[in-house]
Amino acid sequence: MSAKTNPAMIETFGRVGLLYGGRSSEREVSLMSGQAIHKALLELGIDVVAIDVSDDLLQVLPRYNLDRVFIALHGPGGEDGTLQGALEYIGLPYTGSGVMASALAMDKMRCKQLWQGIGLPTTDFALLHSESDWAAVLAKLGGKVMVKPACEGSSIGMSRAQTAEELKTAWQGAAKYAASVIAEPLLPGPEYTVAILDGQVLPSIRIESNAEFYDYQAKYFSEQTQYLCPSELSPDREAQLQQLCLAAFDAVGCTGWGRVDVMADAEGRFQLLEVNTSPGMTSHSLVPMAAKAAGISFNQLVQKVLEASL
Repeated sequence: MSAKTNPAMIETFGRVGLLYGGRSSEREVSLMSGQAIHKALLELGIDVVAIDVSDDLLQVLPRYNLDRVFIALHGPGGEDGTLQGALEYIGLPYTGSGVMASALAMDKMRCKQLWQGIGLPTTDFALLHSESDWAAVLAKLGGKVMVKPACEGSSIGMSRAQTAEELKTAWQGAAKYAASVIAEPLLPGPEYTVAILDGQVLPSIRIESNAEFYDYQAKYFSEQTQYLCPSELSPDREAQLQQLCLAAFDAVGCTGWGRVDVMADAEGRFQLLEVNTSPGMTSHSLVPMAAKAAGISFNQLVQKVLEASL
């Protein structure tokens, strides 16, 4: 135990393993999240072991004598229920949502099917494949679409299309990242995100990107992306958005913490996009921004995420 550890924190949390890095296409973001979280855990006086996850994780975990795990992995392998299931099997508590909710949230198509089934607002979509009638898909979805891998995050593999040839090319690009690829109508309204922290809904953020859309570069590296928090919605609209996001989060079965992404359609109606069960915690990340607007520091945010695993 180092000199900086806090006995009260040790008694509460025991030894914490911080899992970050990993092998997904979001590794770079996870490394940044892990570094920020590791610094916070050390400053809080928590006995933490930072583990850059590789294929032998389940073999090496026992040697650390951990009491719980803080998951800072993003994307497949860390956010999709597989890691959660393994940790359940060995009886090691962890942060964030459980197996079912993690898997469902990672699968954008099935998540949308669930929301549609219970009447929550989300756009129609089409599952794309090599035999798709590209022109018919475009016509069905309004002529302009966003194509995305069904089981990736951070806008990886996403692109716009408004002709049959562009749609086919977009599908080919997205299919490099996931077996399932979907197309959704291209929504013209503002984009919002709402963070949820152990049952508390944090202030919404409106995202304004100079890029063609809020892509990987705009999310993590661009200094041109603007974030409005509070998002300048009226009190009634803010309450409506927060209630919708909490309902979407709960419907998927999410727990602990997470973030729900939403866009407005041409009529100004909110349309659910997806749930993130292990959001980024980098300098450009949205959950820390929303927490700050709610009077919660980064270190307090990290502690609250960890407390939800108790």
